[in-house]
Amino acid sequence: MFPFKCFGSESKIKDSKMDFYHDVSDKRDEKGSSKVIRNIEWGMMDKRKFFPLSMLSSFSVRCALYPLTLIKTRLQIQKHNDLYTGMFDAYAKIYKYEGFKGLYRGFWVSSVQIVSGVFYISTYESIRHGMQDNRVPSSLRALIAGGCASVIGQSIVVPFDVLSQHLMMMGVHGREEQAFNNLGIKTKPNQSKFTITVEVAKQIFRTDGIAGFYRGYFASLCSYVPNSALWWGFYHFYQDHLFAIMPSWFSHLLLQSISGTLGGFSTTLLTNPLDVVRARLQVQRIGSMRCAFRDLWVEEGFRMFTKGLTARLIQSATFSFSIIIGYETIKRISVKEEYKQYVKW
Repeated sequence: MFPFKCFGSESKIKDSKMDFYHDVSDKRDEKGSSKVIRNIEWGMMDKRKFFPLSMLSSFSVRCALYPLTLIKTRLQIQKHNDLYTGMFDAYAKIYKYEGFKGLYRGFWVSSVQIVSGVFYISTYESIRHGMQDNRVPSSLRALIAGGCASVIGQSIVVPFDVLSQHLMMMGVHGREEQAFNNLGIKTKPNQSKFTITVEVAKQIFRTDGIAGFYRGYFASLCSYVPNSALWWGFYHFYQDHLFAIMPSWFSHLLLQSISGTLGGFSTTLLTNPLDVVRARLQVQRIGSMRCAFRDLWVEEGFRMFTKGLTARLIQSATFSFSIIIGYETIKRISVKEEYKQYVKW
């Protein structure tokens, strides 16, 4: 059992209701401290600092990486390579025909995800911490908590996700324009983003009713729940193994960022077909996941496993690295005073 005396009095530890068994290491840091907190737990943070900083970080990362999300979605929706031959070709054509703003179609609707992100991360941290007393391995705790958090997050964000993905398809030039914009909405040069968004929302409602905003909800759960669970599980798996082999002077924050990037790569390779099916269900109004898988197989064959994969790998790796840098930095900034001396950067 971890010796509590290194954190102060035993009563102070009991009052904090924390068990550090899974989250400390006997490695000495550069200052000679014999104990280092490996994972900053939910109860160690000042939530008044954590929540606003977390939302700001999430918004900044999404803003910077949104063009990759849009390109990935268009590559997944198109049939074969009829419109874009790859990620760089898609970027060049979107920029040429739609301008820089074309890379941010639907961004403001998509940015609502920062609100669902608060519920997501609260659920994740609470469940992961709640399982700590049962001596469950950190990677398994993270996998279970990540899956549960995704169910909560997707239940909130799917209507906005559906709307933003339709907006991503607006303005496409070429022979697949109708397939990309199957709601049949024509935009005008002087229309505001708000007006276009309202028109798309009205058309979704006229076509499918309220259910239209939850089209692909089950597919989203089938895609994002395992994606979230695996990502957090891989993140802690890689972190635990890298921490064991890296020298004590190596930056813990950098180690965590590398772990997040590796976790993103691993998860993306395993879940890419599910993400393609989810996108097609939400945009092309296909009847079921079975039909979407069948159509995808008929169109692409084994290429269905790599459709949009390059863009998604780059997006996932960049997103994972950026999110972990921001997330773990904010956790360090938000940590309560009594734990700061045991947190390693």
